[in-house]
Amino acid sequence: MLSGFRAFLLRGNVVDLAVAVVIGAAFGAVVTAFVKDLITPLIAALFGKPDFSAIGFTINNARFLVGDFINALIAFVLVAAAVYYAVVLPMQHVDAWRKRGEPLPPATKECPYCLETVPVAASKCRACTSALGVASA
Repeated sequence: MLSGFRAFLLRGNVVDLAVAVVIGAAFGAVVTAFVKDLITPLIAALFGKPDFSAIGFTINNARFLVGDFINALIAFVLVAAAVYYAVVLPMQHVDAWRKRGEPLPPATKECPYCLETVPVAASKCRACTSALGVASA
């Protein structure tokens, strides 16, 4: 019973997921500090208010804190932008670079009997009529 659990924990996917969660939490802390220490003061310098949490309205003694929602929305947009520009966009460039380096599969092959060039999907050589193995894709 414990050996199965140990095998589950040591599989690549579980370890990769654990590393991703830890790095994601650390990245979230960095982005939170970025928003709190740099973006919020920038907003305060431009608009005069560093924090929107005081913005709200009251209807029938119910207080609607619109400012908290605005703060959360700004933090979400900044986290999404940071993830996109720091992770997604570079990975797209790496993936495109990797794909450019891969050669295309050959369109022809040589007949092993007469060395004539024939299409990869050919089952018979057109020159010597020998049976050829069809290449699997």
